[in-house]
Amino acid sequence: MTPKRARIFLFTWSLAVVAAVCAFVVHLAMRGRTISLGYELGKARNEQMRLREVKRVLELESASYKTPERVEVIARTLLGMEPPPSDRIVSVTGKSPSTEEGIEARVQAKSGL
Repeated sequence: MTPKRARIFLFTWSLAVVAAVCAFVVHLAMRGRTISLGYELGKARNEQMRLREVKRVLELESASYKTPERVEVIARTLLGMEPPPSDRIVSVTGKSPSTEEGIEARVQAKSGL
């Protein structure tokens, strides 16, 4: 081999080695990133499952708050409400007098005038 040919071979060989090393480094970097993304995806899926369970529990709790029994218990215990006495109940069925006359008559009847 001539010295010129030996230099070309050495240069080509060095270039091939550098290219192979670069490809290997890129492969390792991509592999590491893939594994990292896999762990992140697993954590995100676990969080999604947890949030779905929380949503389900909150929907059940919300539905239980809307039941008439629950509303009555809260009204009686926390708010101190009671059913109105019969004299405070106004019937809205049937004919009613004109608006002004009806209001006046009810006010007079309640005040005893």
